[in-house]
Amino acid sequence: MRFLLAMPAVLLSSALAFASSAPTPGGPGAESGQPREIVTQPVEKLPTRTFGVAQSFVMPSGNIGCIYIPEGGTETYQPADGGPELSCDRVEPKYVRATLGRSGKAVVRTNVGDQGCCGGDRTIPYGETWSAGPFTCYSERTGLTCERNDGHSFLLSRARLRAD
Repeated sequence: MRFLLAMPAVLLSSALAFASSAPTPGGPGAESGQPREIVTQPVEKLPTRTFGVAQSFVMPSGNIGCIYIPEGGTETYQPADGGPELSCDRVEPKYVRATLGRSGKAVVRTNVGDQGCCGGDRTIPYGETWSAGPFTCYSERTGLTCERNDGHSFLLSRARLRAD
């Protein structure tokens, strides 16, 4: 009975010893007994993606603030359509957000979950114009009008709200 219990251990150790001494398929010692030449190919580098830089501005009243995202987006935000995108928030009398994307009409959202207006890199004085990408905005005492170069636009003010 001892012989039968020891038999599997002997067979296993013999098989492991044989397997470790056998040549690796296609490796040294295969067929001709000479080492096989290893050929490597350079790995193609993928281009590094560069992101744009967002721009932000506010109206002198502090009631309206905008952020511009260039085509391709930024490191932290990429518009769904690839950009560019202009989004402006109005605080009073009710918080709203107007957005112009790459194409189509301006969209106004009245239920804005991430209310964070109004800060910006610069203030656009009344009577001046801001422009980037396909967008131009006109700062006036009566409100802010922003348009894309195809004519679609929005107007934000305390008294009025328009999008087309």
